[in-house]
Amino acid sequence: MFEAEFWVAIAFIIFVAVLGYFRAHKFVVKGIDERRDRIKAELEEAARLKAEAQALLAQYQQKLQEAEGEAQAIVASAKAEVERLASEAEVKMEDFVARRTKMAENKIAQAEAQALADVRSAAAEAAVAAAEMILTRTVRDKVADGLIAKGIADLKEKLN
Repeated sequence: MFEAEFWVAIAFIIFVAVLGYFRAHKFVVKGIDERRDRIKAELEEAARLKAEAQALLAQYQQKLQEAEGEAQAIVASAKAEVERLASEAEVKMEDFVARRTKMAENKIAQAEAQALADVRSAAAEAAVAAAEMILTRTVRDKVADGLIAKGIADLKEKLN
């Protein structure tokens, strides 16, 4: 009689009619609508999050540029400071060398003056000794002693 395909078609029509009677299509449509709304909300949330991420990215890029500018300013300031300190050190070194040279020149002048004074003193002592020897040979007694003492005193006063 009837083929198996016929009975499958009849069962399918009855099944669809039962689903239509119980309004199952509304449940399916309602589920699809709910899923569509949920996906739409998720897409809107994703778009909002993307916009926030782009705003944050732009903000961080701006902060990065500002930080790079500050870093360049710090480097330039440090270079200027190093140059200033180097020039100050050079000036201080030149001043130090000039002071040391002046001190050395003063010490040399003092040593020359001391050597000259020592030579004068030695010459005066030699002259006094020579004069004493000459006078002791030529002049005798109290006159000689008085002249020697007076000459030595005069010579000492003139040399000192």
